Amino acid sequence: MKWTGVIVAALALLALIIIGIGATLPQAHSATRAAHFSQPPEVIWKTITTPEAFPSWRTSVKNVEPLPGRNGHISWREIDSRGGAMPYEVVEWIPPSRLVTRIADPNLPFGGTWTYEIQPGNGGAGSTLRITENGEVYNPFFRFVSRFIIGYHATMDGYLHALGKKFGETVRLEN
Repeated sequence: MKWTGVIVAALALLALIIIGIGATLPQAHSATRAAHFSQPPEVIWKTITTPEAFPSWRTSVKNVEPLPGRNGHISWREIDSRGGAMPYEVVEWIPPSRLVTRIADPNLPFGGTWTYEIQPGNGGAGSTLRITENGEVYNPFFRFVSRFIIGYHATMDGYLHALGKKFGETVRLEN
């Protein structure tokens, strides 16, 4: 019984330390990743702006449900393999070069936007997709996990690798 109390106290202390460190981290963050593809900008654009096709190339997305427009913007909900749902809305749409999406649920412990910028490659060959996440993590515990365990780039890295796999390309990530 004594060891149980020691273990519970140690875990409580660890949780307090994590929350304390998380509370010192800024709520907002910005992170960027880019990758080159042999596809032209129009193909990249069509692929990243067709939500109903996401499950065919993004293994983390099992289903996509269209939602009624929010504030006059296109909206959808992505369902992951565990059944979790994340609503998104488009806030800027400039084909085939710039797309900005936002998490459309203000009740989550995090939020923010992804800005996708597509530029033609050198000499017109292929293109570069740059994703910038401007995120906010409101809960200090999740802020710690996001910064030190998951990392701000993890989701973007997975997204760019999945896009490369769709096109049969090996992706080299850049900041």
